[in-house]
Amino acid sequence: MTDPGTDRHGALMDRVYRRQRHIYDLTRKYYLFGRDRLIRELDLAPNERLVEIGCGTARNLIAIARRYPEAQLFGIDASSEMLDTARQAVARAGLSHRIALVHGYAEELTPRLLGVPVPLDRAIFPYSLSMIPNWRRAIAAAAAALGPDGRLHIVDFGDLAGMGRAGSALLRAWLRKFHVEPRTEILGAIEGVCDRHGTLWVSPGRYAFLWNCSKNDCHSLISPNVAVPPQALGNPGPDRPPCSAAVDMTGEHPSKWRRMVCSP
Repeated sequence: MTDPGTDRHGALMDRVYRRQRHIYDLTRKYYLFGRDRLIRELDLAPNERLVEIGCGTARNLIAIARRYPEAQLFGIDASSEMLDTARQAVARAGLSHRIALVHGYAEELTPRLLGVPVPLDRAIFPYSLSMIPNWRRAIAAAAAALGPDGRLHIVDFGDLAGMGRAGSALLRAWLRKFHVEPRTEILGAIEGVCDRHGTLWVSPGRYAFLWNCSKNDCHSLISPNVAVPPQALGNPGPDRPPCSAAVDMTGEHPSKWRRMVCSP
């Protein structure tokens, strides 16, 4: 049975994107950094099954389909309005036979919802986790939908702690117009476990982050008791191992993403 709260969220997304969906891809490319890097680093094997959670206009799924022509792709979104645009885009790209789109909520994701009888190999959240009311429940559902060797990939806004008070306030005010609020606790929770689980990259100004981990590693984020470490990159604090940052010059803009290298 669907939670009434998720139904309300879906109705909100329809109101937000009823008109925005027509200009979504044109406008988002200027500030949703890291999506193309996530796609490049997926390295999907033939016949691997991937779901994009919060697939929006299917912009990412179309790019994935072209880069990995033998992958099996699925998209789920809470907005029926967005899915109408996604289906049209997929049809124009000639990929309707490769990409299956389903209306649904991240917190209720299962392989059966997507019409497949076996677990998935990959689940990705491209700038969607920060828009999901219960993000821990969404990660739990994604982890449960993955097979034993499955992996989770997240790219999203960071905590903006390195942008300065004025820069952070300006960006947050702009994002609120689209019902987006960067969640400090998401990046903080990931940093709290990055010494043991997954690979984390953080952009300059802590504007955005990119994290991937195994199915089992996802469980470290599901508990609300995960300690949030100090926000400063490389500041170990009393409960966190020392971290350094390795600069990577090849990623999508902003170019100088930093890899969190945490000692055990």
